[in-house]
Amino acid sequence: MSDAVPTPRPSGGPAPGGPDTIVLVHGFWVTPRSWEEWKAHYEAKGYRVLAPAYPGFEVEVEQLNADPTPIAELTLPRIVDHLASVVGALEKPPILIGHSAGGTLVQILLDRGHGAVGVTLNSAPTEGVRVLPLSQLRSTFVAFKNPANRHRAVGLSPEQWHYAFTNTFGEEESLRLYRRYHVPASGRILWSSVLANFMPGPQDAAVDYANPARPPLLFVSGSEDHIMPPSVQRSNAKHYKGDTITEVELYEGYAHLLPAQEGWQQIADHVLDWAVRHARPRVGAAGAQ
Repeated sequence: MSDAVPTPRPSGGPAPGGPDTIVLVHGFWVTPRSWEEWKAHYEAKGYRVLAPAYPGFEVEVEQLNADPTPIAELTLPRIVDHLASVVGALEKPPILIGHSAGGTLVQILLDRGHGAVGVTLNSAPTEGVRVLPLSQLRSTFVAFKNPANRHRAVGLSPEQWHYAFTNTFGEEESLRLYRRYHVPASGRILWSSVLANFMPGPQDAAVDYANPARPPLLFVSGSEDHIMPPSVQRSNAKHYKGDTITEVELYEGYAHLLPAQEGWQQIADHVLDWAVRHARPRVGAAGAQ
């Protein structure tokens, strides 16, 4: 793992022959709206940028908060299949960038042969990563304190959001972002992801850690992240075997909502530069479903 030093990238557009599309995958407790600044930033550089919603998340944040039924009914396989259909329909394999649970989804997509390269920001883990920091347990306790939440959409209070997502932000900015981005998360998926490590056989978030065809993958960690601390990404990266490129970078002072924290532009440019340098042509989707 290395302490990352952001590298400015010229705004000359996609490299000839390289990926011309970036797919931004959001995590739980937010929607594609959370990528609004990154989408505009990358589009200004000449890229086509997609930020696909989970099934049922095509409506605005305010509507999902008013009626979270689509969230309660969501499953991880449905999300993966939907994202695979979006990425698989593209003419050229794109750059995949995922935040939080979106990082898990990016890993699954890469394992199934989708995308030219992947970047995860404060990624949630794939199956088999058993690191459970205390701050993570505190951040997600709202979902697990009641077994009935397995069948509900579970929201965060502004105070819980601040601890889990924006602990390095001022209270006023944290509340603004809460009102702008927060939606409940699927209790069904949260519970199944925790139980996966205690159940036999492959689960929904399983990947082949020894897959030699998996495209290069960069884990980016914020040092102050409470919900997905750097130890989670370090452990996740160590699970990958073989010669596939897997790197981990640490950004000091960044919380979980790294895509919205001051200085995000330099991180966005750096990970794009990394992705362009490591992107691979389509290798097939042998494991795709």
